[in-house]
Amino acid sequence: MADAAEIQGPSASPARRRLRRAGALLAGAPLLAGLLQLTAAEPAQAAPADSVSVALDSLTPSAPTEDDTLTVSGSVINNGRQSVTGAHVGLRVGPVLNTRSAIDGIAQHPDDLRGGAGDELSGKYTQKFGKLIPGVAEHFSISVPVDELDLGKDGVYSFGVSVSGKTSARPWDQMLGIERTFLPWQSSEADTKSRTTFMWPLISSVHMTARTGAGERQTPVFQDDELAREIAPGGRLAQMTDLGRDLDVTWVIDPDLLAAVDAMANGYRVQQPDGTSKAGSRENQDIAKQWLAGLQKAVADKEVVALPFADPDLASLAHTGTSVTGSLSHLKDATDVAALTVKTVLHVTPTTDFAWPVDGAVDPSIIKVATSAGADRVIARSDSLRESAGLPYTPSAARPIGGGTTAVVADARMSTAFEGDLTKADTSTLAVQQFLAQSLEANVQKDEQRSFVVAPQRTPTASQAQAMATAVKALQDGNWSQPETLTGAANAKPDPDATTRIPSTSAYPSSLRKQELPRSAFEQIADTQDKLDNFQVILTDQSRVVTPFGRAIDRGMSTSWRGQAAKADGFRTDVLSYLDNLGGQVKLIDKSETKLSGRSATIPVTVQNNLVQPVGHLYLRLSSTQPTRLKIAGKAYDEQPVEVSGGHSQSVKFTTSANANGRATVLAQLYTEDGQEYGDPVSFDVKVTEVTPTVMLVIGGGVLLLVLAGFRMYTQRKRAAARQAEEEGPDGAEADSADESGNPDDAGDRLPEESGSPAGAAGPDQPGDPAPDTAPESADPSGTGERVDR
Repeated sequence: MADAAEIQGPSASPARRRLRRAGALLAGAPLLAGLLQLTAAEPAQAAPADSVSVALDSLTPSAPTEDDTLTVSGSVINNGRQSVTGAHVGLRVGPVLNTRSAIDGIAQHPDDLRGGAGDELSGKYTQKFGKLIPGVAEHFSISVPVDELDLGKDGVYSFGVSVSGKTSARPWDQMLGIERTFLPWQSSEADTKSRTTFMWPLISSVHMTARTGAGERQTPVFQDDELAREIAPGGRLAQMTDLGRDLDVTWVIDPDLLAAVDAMANGYRVQQPDGTSKAGSRENQDIAKQWLAGLQKAVADKEVVALPFADPDLASLAHTGTSVTGSLSHLKDATDVAALTVKTVLHVTPTTDFAWPVDGAVDPSIIKVATSAGADRVIARSDSLRESAGLPYTPSAARPIGGGTTAVVADARMSTAFEGDLTKADTSTLAVQQFLAQSLEANVQKDEQRSFVVAPQRTPTASQAQAMATAVKALQDGNWSQPETLTGAANAKPDPDATTRIPSTSAYPSSLRKQELPRSAFEQIADTQDKLDNFQVILTDQSRVVTPFGRAIDRGMSTSWRGQAAKADGFRTDVLSYLDNLGGQVKLIDKSETKLSGRSATIPVTVQNNLVQPVGHLYLRLSSTQPTRLKIAGKAYDEQPVEVSGGHSQSVKFTTSANANGRATVLAQLYTEDGQEYGDPVSFDVKVTEVTPTVMLVIGGGVLLLVLAGFRMYTQRKRAAARQAEEEGPDGAEADSADESGNPDDAGDRLPEESGSPAGAAGPDQPGDPAPDTAPESADPSGTGERVDR
């Protein structure tokens, strides 16, 4: 049609013009039909992944130079219902990307067919497929010399792998799918190289409990065996260690991880669902030893930054913890023990003056808390500490923010490049290329050396760690960057135009705030600390309790609890209940009612110590709730020092005196030296049943009468026997006479005066009977040493 319209010549007759128009219409009918068909097909093309998807599994080298050969491999899969014929995979080089935002745009939609794909290389560097059957993956691998890519000036190029072909619905050659990524191009050594610090985090979740096995060794008890799986060959932490060994990175380590693995290496136990624990395997002990040995080699001659013990959640402390008394003191303790732990286990001296809030998000309160324990460098991130001056380049990481504190601002784009699921080769490859592209683009922004910091996620997965290692190695082999320590980045000359303004507390991301520890968590921690302070006073070897519980308190406010509120609460509750259980091993033995059968007596109270170690610095106070009736050592209460050996009991004796009969309640309570109550009190009743002097005289008189009566009977029988012997004579005649008369001399019935019996002893109304006891009780004390029934 266009060609017919462009024909020049003499004017034709009307009939010929009508004939020409009709011919043009007939000739354009097929083209019009094709256009209509293409228009109808456009909605289906709007969803790029509905036809053929491309997975870019490998791109090597990641940052090629002039003499390299670029090899690209991956797979294509037909997602449609129709087979694709005449298909081929080709490479496309797009234009130079001049901004970091342009890189972001492609990274967000790498498979968008409507994006700038660039021109496809010649057919020499393609791979053809006769047919792509729906649902069947086809693999490809294409190699091309870098000089064939026709790259121009240094910079980041858009690079794509596309698949083209025909379908029965669209029977012409067309691009059906694409995967776009980046090709960093620095043909030779850059005139100005940026300095890049890559933080290599060695952090895990909480594994150790406050519990220890019985006995002197105090074998630590673990929540589970997950740590053993992480450090075993192929595990996440094992790979982090192996990969980091050959990289110029700054190791950022949680000392709690080292303490846990070291404890495992020396023998450990694993908590069971029923509350008991079982011994950890010998195999896992060997794995722990091997991992520590490998880590010691990996960090040799490298910078090691030690976080506070158990990596406390600084934002939670700042936003809720500071309202609970004593919370900040735990951060100071966690910082103090960090250096000692790392040096003991790894034999290197770490740096401890860096604080790392979650995701580098900061506000004034977080900065204040982060520096309260001595850290004067806070690792922030550029999506929190945003540039407000509209700088056309990325400034250096170091920013003085006042008070002698430096904010080390990590680059958000590079730091978040390795998040998400990187288990698939194509997503890992795209992450690596995106990271390198952002690094090179930041370097070419300005002909002045700057320092950049990369702070990835705290606990990368194994696949994420592998992608990180690939990117770091490619960066170190590249021509535009050189490695630098975190300390070096913090000490670098700051950019005077870079922002130093800390965002307000209200600007803190709500998504992060929702994951923070609640106020109740810090209240529970404070309660645990109070009980620990009270308990340790009585111990002769405080380290056996203070050390494991102090570290358990640190673990209770770890950053690793974010998003796991129920587990965090369960951990803190277990720590507190176990401390209560240990404290309860030193206690008073319950007493039943005590009978006091006299004016004064000694009451024993027993203190039991079921701990392994001796206890002391305790006082036992015995108090009378009715001192007018019963006094303790002559007053309302008395107290005595207590020292009990491990696994023993001791009775403490108190002297009591009674003023009246009846019951009196007595309260026994242990106290520490500083006057704090220790344990539960024990109360018992003392029943006073004093005997009066009159009754004692009556009883004494009765006893005397019994003695005299017995003496009388004895003398009477003796005299009777003597008389009988005299009367019988030698032949016994007197005895017969007496028997015959029927009047024997029954000496037992006689009561002669000389028998010594008291007058009137035979009759009930005789003067010898005791008078009734109606006199008032005597106030004189009874004899000491009386028995007290418990």
